[in-house]
Amino acid sequence: MSLDVTVAVPFRQHGSTRLGEGEFVVALSLDRDWFSPDQAKRLIDLAAGRGLVERDGTEIVATFDPADVQVPEEFEPDASVLREQSAFEQILDACVAAGIEKQAAVAGINERQSKLGVTAEAAAVLFARSNGVEVGDAAAKAKSGLAE
Repeated sequence: MSLDVTVAVPFRQHGSTRLGEGEFVVALSLDRDWFSPDQAKRLIDLAAGRGLVERDGTEIVATFDPADVQVPEEFEPDASVLREQSAFEQILDACVAAGIEKQAAVAGINERQSKLGVTAEAAAVLFARSNGVEVGDAAAKAKSGLAE
């Protein structure tokens, strides 16, 4: 299941968009027994990297409305949610979230990549921006990948 659903659960559980880091960790590790405390902290880092949460001192603040996230009745995340997505995956997810069909996005990215002779990540950034999709953090990640 997706990172956004996993992140939404503690906020929904507390009926808030702002939680102390400890509350967030306890909700995922002790209350739900989904992750170890260290894994729950890693999840916060991943969520912050994806722009789902922001840190405000010792608090974690949702940048979305957790009440708007559909959480299936028997939801339980698997370990893959802790895997950091590549810049390409993040950009593709952002395009799909903006209403672009995944197949059309992949085709558009592939076309730009072959036409311009750039990396898949660079082509994805160009595709997203040309379609009005904001991909700031992922674009920076893709750019840093070009320098390596």
